[in-house]
Amino acid sequence: MNAATSRIRGAALAAGLLLAMQGTASAAEADTRSGREIYERFRAGLAEPACPATSNRYARQYAHAPKQLAERDDTLAAFAHVVESMRAAHLPTEYALIPFVESGYKPSARSPAGPAGLWQFIASTARNHKVPMRAGYDGRMSTVDSTKAAVRYLKTLHGMFGGNWRLAVMAYNVGEGRIFSALKRSGQSARTAKAESLQGLPEITRAYDDKLHAISCVIAQADDEPRWLASLDRPVRRLAPVATSEALVAQHPVDSARSENGDSLLAGLVPNVVAGGSGAARLGSPAPGTASTAGTASPTAATDVAAGAVSAAGALVSTAAAESPRRHTVGVGDNLWRIARRYGVTVGHLLTLNGLDTGRLLAPGTVLAIDALPRR
Repeated sequence: MNAATSRIRGAALAAGLLLAMQGTASAAEADTRSGREIYERFRAGLAEPACPATSNRYARQYAHAPKQLAERDDTLAAFAHVVESMRAAHLPTEYALIPFVESGYKPSARSPAGPAGLWQFIASTARNHKVPMRAGYDGRMSTVDSTKAAVRYLKTLHGMFGGNWRLAVMAYNVGEGRIFSALKRSGQSARTAKAESLQGLPEITRAYDDKLHAISCVIAQADDEPRWLASLDRPVRRLAPVATSEALVAQHPVDSARSENGDSLLAGLVPNVVAGGSGAARLGSPAPGTASTAGTASPTAATDVAAGAVSAAGALVSTAAAESPRRHTVGVGDNLWRIARRYGVTVGHLLTLNGLDTGRLLAPGTVLAIDALPRR
């Protein structure tokens, strides 16, 4: 090959990489929407938008909610997904505030008593509502998987209690049977019942709807502060589900007591994933907190795509405890380069050991082998 031909091919390759980078950025821009738009959709969907008698106690308790939405991209992205899910199901957006009470809007939240995830489902409830749970993957830690189940359950409760959102959220907390019993004792019907007058319910259940109303008012009134409202004028990533690798889970199972997704911020989700023609995934935007301009592909992300490196947008998350042989539970934000650097191995080693190829996303919850299994 002569020098001229080599230069022409090099220029063509560079042009192709530039087009790929631009296409990735365009896809990222198309896969976002404004935080202010989400806020307006939340307000428009409230069953009780007026705030004449908000509990001062709970208003103070959840006064941090607007700041959390303004400052944390992961919280705003999860909130946006939940709000849109409620609107699509024609449910009041008060229901989108349940994760503030249950988990502080942290998909990685886990209670010592057993509930886990954004919506704090116990395992049996999660399975009953078709949340995927198996060795190596706990769908309760996925905002997409768990929200789909929560919407299905809340839609059932909303209809069961005649559209009375306050009774529905109390039933979410304590179970529908207890609410029906309380209605019977109080001589009230579901549609017109006054939640505060129901008898025989735990105090925490009585307070549940008051908490949600207080949070809704705190957020709805936050737009009195122009700087807060302006902070929402930024692109918010859409969240998309990512299938787990059944082959890897089968190859490197974890015992059921440890089948969790680590401490991932948005476990089970990869924002800005655009399917390529071959089924490979390409990244859209940089991780929260990076210096890149929101809504466009960072040079690092675009280079990774062009080089075929496996990557996912999001914050780097903690791993499962080291053991021999070591294993790593993938969380959102993990990529092969970061994992390899963390454990002092090469990317090629991880690819070979786990049977991966560079065009495949690492699905949150997948368990990767770090060391070769000992010979028997």
